[in-house]
Amino acid sequence: MENIPDNWVVVKVGENLYKVLAGWSGGYLTSDSWKLNSGISEVKDDGDHWLFIGESGSVYKCRKGGYGTRLNNYGILKQLLEIDGTELMDGKTDWMKLL
Repeated sequence: MENIPDNWVVVKVGENLYKVLAGWSGGYLTSDSWKLNSGISEVKDDGDHWLFIGESGSVYKCRKGGYGTRLNNYGILKQLLEIDGTELMDGKTDWMKLL
């Protein structure tokens, strides 16, 4: 399954587990939403997007200019960062060298 978020960030959990926190902005009939993937197992460069393949097989197609938070994922990011050993990765990270 391919997920194409409006905005996204990567969090590091513990020593070597990286996860995509993706957000979608709602509209008139839908509300904001977010997803946290199972853990990044592979990263591919797809031109204007990064493809983050999760341990569960899911794919997050993340627009290169979309790194950051909005109201749709800020609240959960704040909660995640309160957990010891969890940190927000810099948007300038070389994702191809992440793993």
